[in-house]
Amino acid sequence: MKLSIRSTFSAALVCAAILFATISALGQGSSNPAQNVERPSLTGKYEGVVKDETGEQKVTLDLVEQSGKYSGIFTTPRGSFKILKGQMVDESLTLEIEKPGGGQGTMLLRAKGSDLVATFSEAGKNVTIDFRKPVADEISGEWEAVADAQGQPFPFTLSLRLDGDKVTGSSNSQLGVGNITTGSWKDGKLAIVLDGNIALVASMIEGKLSGDYDFAGQSSGKWVAIKKK
Repeated sequence: MKLSIRSTFSAALVCAAILFATISALGQGSSNPAQNVERPSLTGKYEGVVKDETGEQKVTLDLVEQSGKYSGIFTTPRGSFKILKGQMVDESLTLEIEKPGGGQGTMLLRAKGSDLVATFSEAGKNVTIDFRKPVADEISGEWEAVADAQGQPFPFTLSLRLDGDKVTGSSNSQLGVGNITTGSWKDGKLAIVLDGNIALVASMIEGKLSGDYDFAGQSSGKWVAIKKK
């Protein structure tokens, strides 16, 4: 009987030790959750605009990362310059970039959602650039469309042009030509307003635009469009 009690007591101590060790390990593993969060990749192609006394100049940034080492190209109207090295510290990426005429400069990048904000010094001035990844242009071109006008098909065409997330162009139908007064293309959704306060919204579904229209608050319905080949 004594052996049984001792065995039971020893087993209880062993179980308690294992439980304590497990709880301690879990506590240590979750003491700093940020260590387990994977940092989003900053690689890819970005476009930005630099403003100075001469106006606006478009620039691009191509970032490549391999095994924690950064390289790539920074392109300006003055030429393309190599990214010599890059280092990520405290959520900021510091790049060493070739400078026109020789030498190197430093650019600091911080993530802003899926975009990047860059700061650097040029000719004694602090410069800031908002870099964005180019939006895939799925909508520029000519579209054959038809609206459901109270059960009757109403054909028309759309001529669309995309610049960033801004949409311009026109519509042509039996009622005449109407220009797009405001338009946008964001996250796969089109929203435009034509002359006469005709609003069209649509989503891209399997290569087709499909959505709703509102004719100056007087009538509304569905419409679809297929891109001309």
